[in-house]
Amino acid sequence: MTASASRALAVKLTERQKSLAYLTLMVALVLEIVDVTIVNTALPVIERDFGAAAAQAQWVAAGYSLAFALLLMLGGRLGDAFGYNRLFIGGVSGFTFASLLCGLSGTPDQLIAARVLQGGAGAMMAPQVMALIQVLFEPLERVAKLAWVGVIGGLSAICGPIIGGVLIHANPFDLGWRSVFLINVPVGVAAVIVAWRLLPATRSPSARGVDGGGTLLFAASMAALLYPLVRGHDLGWQPWHIALLLAAPVLLALAWRRTCRRAEAGAPALFSPELFRQRQFPLGLAIALAFGAATGGFLFVFAFGAQKLLGFSPLETGLLHIPFSAGVMLGIAFLGRKLVTSHGKWVLVGGIVLMALFAGGTLAWIETAVSFWWAVPCLALAGTGMGMTSGPLTPVILARVDRSHAGAASGLIKTVQELGMALGIAVVGTAFFAGAATGDPGAVFPAIAAIEGLMLICLVLALRLPAPLFPEQDT
Repeated sequence: MTASASRALAVKLTERQKSLAYLTLMVALVLEIVDVTIVNTALPVIERDFGAAAAQAQWVAAGYSLAFALLLMLGGRLGDAFGYNRLFIGGVSGFTFASLLCGLSGTPDQLIAARVLQGGAGAMMAPQVMALIQVLFEPLERVAKLAWVGVIGGLSAICGPIIGGVLIHANPFDLGWRSVFLINVPVGVAAVIVAWRLLPATRSPSARGVDGGGTLLFAASMAALLYPLVRGHDLGWQPWHIALLLAAPVLLALAWRRTCRRAEAGAPALFSPELFRQRQFPLGLAIALAFGAATGGFLFVFAFGAQKLLGFSPLETGLLHIPFSAGVMLGIAFLGRKLVTSHGKWVLVGGIVLMALFAGGTLAWIETAVSFWWAVPCLALAGTGMGMTSGPLTPVILARVDRSHAGAASGLIKTVQELGMALGIAVVGTAFFAGAATGDPGAVFPAIAAIEGLMLICLVLALRLPAPLFPEQDT
């Protein structure tokens, strides 16, 4: 979209209308991000009410992240082709309907299916937020608006478990855990009405279509990897589970080969292979994947273990996230982004080490039930480590990416982060439930081992990042 086209669209709305439209976009952003983590607090209650298996509880969490990750880049391309406002309204409508289905689910399988639908709808609406901000505001106005996107997005992610705990404790209309999903319905309906009235109808003039085959291959490779990791232990590791695991890298290689060929031919592709020709981008993506898996697994096991092993209520578990959330904000706002330009990769290394040490310490507290005051500093320091790493990681990954590929690269980063979350819930969650199934003390220690292994991978990769990280610092 040209600057003149964007400017022409922006002046059609009054300042009040633009503010309302922006607020609507932020509401959708909060809905999408909160629903990644809000369910963690509710899972033990859902498991108890349904009598669900551990693997089904994992899929309630992982199904959303997996569907969101696999369809995110497709959602961006569809917005370019068919209109950002149309995809946004359709995505919010689908998300609202899926939230209603979640709240009305009568079986674990129905809830899992509704969560997958919810994640898919979220992937349709999320990419349109940035695109519509480009349309609604002039370049200088966007600076403040995009800054608020980062702040609101970060707060939404870390407040999800807290909101979930408060809702379950308050138990509005005697809905129990269902209120975690049904609260989205009136908010989503209001967002659709305002978006339909105020969001400008526009799409990219250079839209090139989508690669449906590549999307299917990529989705199949991830499903082949994650399904046996989640259900293998529960179902006794059948031969076809092993076959799926072996098929996953083959399908991923086919998806990569197809993407390269289509890019060379000038046809629509999932992403540009050129992004991987300089070392910092693929290294950063690998860190984002492993770090997302470690943090996603940690938050899942922490929320689940605090209730199942220590007997905390959903509200108490939600409130336990406050010191972690405070640490994350400290790490992002005051440490990570400010120090990375002067200290480079060592900021990431420090954050990874902090997260590894004190996430493990927090889960060890769940197992040993030592003083509550042991948990508070562990959570705060683990959160600080997470913020120090996650805050500067995206700018580091994008530092040497050509601006013409910035949009595709940003979408790829978000996809990898969400895949990491789903992978972490699968791997770390399975390790936790395998330990708990034995009935012996030490249920969380397999999960701690899995998290520490993922953090070790992050550390090795971070140490391999080049110095300096930013091209402006090249001599």
